[in-house]
Amino acid sequence: MEISSDLDSLVSEVASALKQNNKMVVTAESCTGGMIAEVLTCLPGSTAWFDRAYITYSYESKIEMLGVHQTTLQRNGAVSRACVEEMVIGALQSSHASMSVACSGIAGPSGGTEDKPVGTVWMSWALQGHSNLVSKCYHFDGDRDAVRQQCTIEALKGILAILND
Repeated sequence: MEISSDLDSLVSEVASALKQNNKMVVTAESCTGGMIAEVLTCLPGSTAWFDRAYITYSYESKIEMLGVHQTTLQRNGAVSRACVEEMVIGALQSSHASMSVACSGIAGPSGGTEDKPVGTVWMSWALQGHSNLVSKCYHFDGDRDAVRQQCTIEALKGILAILND
């Protein structure tokens, strides 16, 4: 994947903030298919602040790898606050990281519904030792690649916001 200079700059900022705060990050990704992890690990030396990534597209993978409850998925679906919050906590608990980010959404071109149209993405961020999660729903425009890229950028901005808070 070729990274734009703006995205490259954002990744460098995230790396610097993680190093300054002595944090390691883990990603739990659905709709991005590992794009967040990919851009983070494009930077040399990322082993100092990047632990691992979970790419969990299916319900089964979310349950098996991240401990998402089946009842959460049945009641709310994968594109929900409840799901990404369980994903973000599961990623922290199943890794050596001290910070996590999770996303689940509908990148398109199909799969959208009236209440969850294409471009709907839920994200959550967690910091080890802090009980409050930061979760947010986004409605991105554009095609599949555009939705995935916007999600990746917002995931990185969210990491920065938490570390600089």
